[in-house]
Amino acid sequence: MGRLRVPLAFLVLAGAAYAARSDRWPWHRFEARTAIAAPAPASLSFAPAIIEVLDTLRRGETVGALFQRHGVADLDLARFDPARTLDPRRLRAGLVFSFRRTPPDSAPTSVHVRTNPERLVTFTRAAAGWTAGAETIPWRAEPVRIEGGIDNSLYEALDAQVSDDQLDAGDRVRLAWDLADVFAWEADFTRDIQPGDRFTVVFERLTSPAGEVRFGRILASDLTISGKRLTAIRFDSAGSAAFFDPDGGSLRRAFLRAPLEFRRISSSFARARFHPILGMWRKHEGTDYAAAPGTPVMAAGEGVVLHAGQSGGYGNLVEIRHRSGITTRYGHLRGFARGVHAGGRVSQGQVIGYVGSTGLATGPHLHYEFRVNGVAQDSRRVNVGHGTPVPAGLQPAFDRTRDSLLALLRPGMLAVSR
Repeated sequence: MGRLRVPLAFLVLAGAAYAARSDRWPWHRFEARTAIAAPAPASLSFAPAIIEVLDTLRRGETVGALFQRHGVADLDLARFDPARTLDPRRLRAGLVFSFRRTPPDSAPTSVHVRTNPERLVTFTRAAAGWTAGAETIPWRAEPVRIEGGIDNSLYEALDAQVSDDQLDAGDRVRLAWDLADVFAWEADFTRDIQPGDRFTVVFERLTSPAGEVRFGRILASDLTISGKRLTAIRFDSAGSAAFFDPDGGSLRRAFLRAPLEFRRISSSFARARFHPILGMWRKHEGTDYAAAPGTPVMAAGEGVVLHAGQSGGYGNLVEIRHRSGITTRYGHLRGFARGVHAGGRVSQGQVIGYVGSTGLATGPHLHYEFRVNGVAQDSRRVNVGHGTPVPAGLQPAFDRTRDSLLALLRPGMLAVSR
């Protein structure tokens, strides 16, 4: 068979050559046709590419220096109303600017900056110069309910229940602090936590059109701590939002339990304590809160400043007189907040100074004293009085708000339990 392959191949080629010369092909051929030009594809238009560069306003830097770094030399902010655009004197370090240009332009054609989460300011270069505008970013609010047990700390409990998709790490910290503030007059989360304690909280999660997510505000919460159950309902009373129990009683008290965000209590109120610097036993007539240097210290209650300056072993001291013969002292401060001086009035929660280690102190902390008619008392155990309840005229509105929030907080349960 192998010997026949060569002759057969020769015959096939010969037949093909004959068919080609005689115009008779052994299989169907496409007939010759006049070539018709294919229509040219429609012209495609592409939007020019936009190149964006982000940069941050540095500490101590002027916005003019930032602009020059990106080739923006002719944008004069003084031409624009600072209330509607930017006030260069009040820009904070860390503000992020977006510089955008369209090739072949080598200089930015627009500058964008979010002055806060709700506001975007835009400067656009045109033939006649720069124009400016501002727009409000709409955020959509939705309620989110979470619950869990509290084993070691409130933050750890919240962090375990809230995913990164719901809130980022920074907002989870803020949620923990805000929830602690809601119950600040009722619970001490550094001392009162016991096995079996639980929390439930309904908060607002805000979403922007660009898909950004951030924490809004706490709406309602149930807390079981040290065997007692506490409920907080957010309600706008007398023009400002506050938290109330289900009957409309205020959760606010005349004085804060702790006038700062602290790491731990380094020394409690005691009738006798060995002083680490003086080397002797003496009374400790306050509570020492260990905190990072520079931590803001707040006025525990509304009052008048009696002293703001150096005072012996207290170091830098602020002393405030309140109603009913009560005074509070804040010692070892690194410095004082602007505007705090003897004779000036302060409101509850107002920053009056910053944690330091001046005077007789071994490290940065706040020494806080609570005195009634000149006698020191344990600020963590004294009755600090009740706040103003829901006004009678607003009770029906409060009842409606309470019922709707309790339905979210306790789904499937009776909304109101008196």
